[in-house]
Amino acid sequence: MAKKEVKIDLWVARQLDDCKIKYDAQGSDVKELNEALQSASKKGTGNAGYPEYVAIIKDFVIVIEDKADLSKHEKLTDKGIISIEQKSIEDFAVNGAYFYAKHIAQNSSFRKVFAIGVSGNEKHHRITPLYVDDRDGYKKLPDIESFTSFSTENIEEYYTRYVLNEKTDVEKTTEEILKDAAELHEYLRTYGSLKDQDKPLVVSGILLALDDKFFKVDDLLGDEDTTDGSLIYDAIKRRLKASNVGPDAKRDKLMSEFSIIKTSARLNEVDTRLGKTPLKFYTEFLKKNIFDSIKYHSTSEDFIGRFYGEFMSYSGGDGQTLGIILTPRHICDLFCDLLNIQANDIVLDPCCGTAGFLVAAMHHMLEKAGTDQTKRKSIKKKQLHGFELQSNMFAIAATNMILRDDGNSNIKCEDFLRQNSAEIQLKGATVGMMNPPYSQGTKANPSQYELSFVEHLLDSLVEGARAAVIVPQSSMTGKTKDEQAFKVNIMKHHTLEGVITCNTDTFYGVGTNPVIAVFTAHEPHPEEKICKFIDFRNDGYEVKAHIGLVEGDSAKDKRKHLLDVWNGRIEAPSKYCVESVVSAEDEWLHSFYYFNDEIPTDEDFEKAIGDYLTFEFSMVMQNRMYLFDQIGDTNDEK
Repeated sequence: MAKKEVKIDLWVARQLDDCKIKYDAQGSDVKELNEALQSASKKGTGNAGYPEYVAIIKDFVIVIEDKADLSKHEKLTDKGIISIEQKSIEDFAVNGAYFYAKHIAQNSSFRKVFAIGVSGNEKHHRITPLYVDDRDGYKKLPDIESFTSFSTENIEEYYTRYVLNEKTDVEKTTEEILKDAAELHEYLRTYGSLKDQDKPLVVSGILLALDDKFFKVDDLLGDEDTTDGSLIYDAIKRRLKASNVGPDAKRDKLMSEFSIIKTSARLNEVDTRLGKTPLKFYTEFLKKNIFDSIKYHSTSEDFIGRFYGEFMSYSGGDGQTLGIILTPRHICDLFCDLLNIQANDIVLDPCCGTAGFLVAAMHHMLEKAGTDQTKRKSIKKKQLHGFELQSNMFAIAATNMILRDDGNSNIKCEDFLRQNSAEIQLKGATVGMMNPPYSQGTKANPSQYELSFVEHLLDSLVEGARAAVIVPQSSMTGKTKDEQAFKVNIMKHHTLEGVITCNTDTFYGVGTNPVIAVFTAHEPHPEEKICKFIDFRNDGYEVKAHIGLVEGDSAKDKRKHLLDVWNGRIEAPSKYCVESVVSAEDEWLHSFYYFNDEIPTDEDFEKAIGDYLTFEFSMVMQNRMYLFDQIGDTNDEK
C-alpha cells in the first residue's frame, strides 16, 4: 500500500511541476502557514499535522491530500456533506484536504484557500477541489483533470468563475462583440440596403481605412463631389500600399472587392434620419466599438471572422451553401498547441476563410520569438501563407492579417486544388492547418471530398512537416470508394498520428460533427505505427442562449488534459484515449477502436447480476422460460 501511496504522491508532484506551481511537501516553508500546521493533527491531539502538498499562488493557498485507492476519495454524511469525523479525515483524500484547509483558514491571515483531494493513479483518478471559507464552510467545485486552473495565469479567472460566479473579461468581451455585431447588422440593412455578402466587405474596408494614418473620420462631410466613399476607398488603397501588399494584381483584386464603398449611392448620400451619410455613421460606430479593440487586442481572437459569422447567421446562411464553416478561435489555438508551433515554422492554410488559423499561428510564433525583432519581422512578412477561393472571403482574410501588422499578407485568391503541390512546396511550409469546404464532394466530382483537400495539403508541405485538419467524422470512415482510395493514398505517402473527436457543438448551428486529424507529411505510414484516438467531445465549451458557443468553466482544464494525453505525459482510460495500429480500411475514429478497460467494481457486478435476475423473472412471467431452456440445452450439448 505504501508503494502505491508514493506513486500517487509522485504523480501529483509531476502535475504541479508541469503547471509551474511551486509547492512544499509535508508542510510549508512559509512561516505563517507552518505555524498554523503545528496544531493541525488529524487525530485532534493539537500536535502538528501536514498535508501532502501546500502551495501559495498570488493570494491563494491550495492544500492537497491524496490516496492511492479510488474508493478512499471522499466520505459524505447521510446528509450529503463532507464528513469531519476523525476516521474520515484520516482515511479519505477530500476530507483530509478539507480539514487542513479549514485549519489554515481559521489559524492564519490567508482567506482564499482551496482544498484538493486526489485519489487513484495516473490512468484512473479523481481530482476534487473545494473552496474553503473560515466562516461559511466550503463550496464544492466540479472535478478537474489537471491543476492548470490553479496556475499563476489562471487562478484568478478560476476564482472569479467558480467561487464568485461572475463573468470573466473574456465572456464580457464576447457578449459585447455579439451585441455590436447585431446592432451593426441592423444599421447596415436599415441605412445602407446592403446585400449579405457586401456587409462584411464594408466593415473590413472601413477598418482598413481607420488603420490609415492619414485618414480622419471628421473629413467625412457627405460632399457630393468628394464623397465619403471615395475618401474611405483612397484610405484603403494607401493602407494596402503601406502594408506592401503585392503584386499589383493582388492589390487591384482587393480594391475591386471594396469598390461598393465608392460606387453605392445609398451609402454616400446624407440620410436625414442620421444627419450624415451611412458610411460616416458606420465609420464612427466601428471606430468606437470595434477598431480600438482589435487594434490593440493581444489575443488571437478573430474579430472580423466573428463579425462575418454573425452577419451570415443573421441572414440565415452562415455560408453553408458554399460549404464555408468558420473555425472557432479555440480550435485555431488548439491546432497551434497540437502541432507545437515554433518561431521558425512556416505555416500554410490552403482554405483560410477569414484567416483565423493564420492569426492564431502568428500570435503563437511571435510569443515564441520574444523580443527578437528580426525574427518577428520574418514571421509577419515571410512565414504565413494562405489560399482562399471566394473573393469576398479573400478580402476579409487579407484585411484580418493586415490589421494585425502582418507586414505583407501572403494570401492568394486562388483555387488551392488547382495549384501544383510541388510548386507550393517551394514555400517551405513546415506546418499545415486546414478547415476545408464541407460536403461538396460527390461521386461525380470526388476532387471536392474533404480527404482530397487533406491529401493535397500533405503533398504541398515539406518532408516531416506537421499538419492538422478539422473535418466531418464521415471523412474518417471512407464511406465511398473514392474516399477509401484517398485514405489508402494518404497512408502510402504520409503518416497519420491520431484523430480527436470534437464537441458536437464546435460549429454551433451548422449540424456538423467534427474531428481533428493530425499527420506527418511525406513519411509513409508504418504498419506498426501506434496512433492515438481521443474522445474530446466533452471539451468544456457550452452553448449559451443568445451568445452561442462559449468557453465553460472547465475548458482550460480539459484542454490541458488533452494535451497531456496527446503528448504522452499521462495515461488515460480507453473511454478517453485508445492507442492502436490502423489501416486504411478502418474508421479513423475513437468509437471504432474503443474498448472498456475499467475493472468492474463490486457494485457494478452486483448491479449486473440484479439486472439479469430481473430480466429472467420478467421472461418467466411472460411464459418465455424457453429462452433459458435453450441456453441450458446448448450447454448440455457441449
